[in-house]
Amino acid sequence: MDALDQMAALGDATRRDIVAILAAHPSSVADIARQLPVSRPAVSQHLRVLKDVGLVTLRSEGTRNIYQLDPTGVAALRDRLDSLWQTALEQFKNMAERSSPQRKEKRR
Repeated sequence: MDALDQMAALGDATRRDIVAILAAHPSSVADIARQLPVSRPAVSQHLRVLKDVGLVTLRSEGTRNIYQLDPTGVAALRDRLDSLWQTALEQFKNMAERSSPQRKEKRR
């Protein structure tokens, strides 16, 4: 499972919607499809992509397949996003410090 693959998978709006649904509670394909303007086969395809990148897991309950978010995959994605955010904040801080009027006055 690679965080970049996970981010690419979430580039699709329907997949983001599915993740939001699953964040609320585990659901079957039929339950998810009822909440989206796409067919059950399309939901299944999106779920397969999310499963392949480690964002969802599947378990069987009788004849129903129930999908839920995979905590390990979501944690890996969050770690990657936190890292990107931290890098952006550090770069912003460095730029702000270089262009600060106070720093320019100290140089004179």
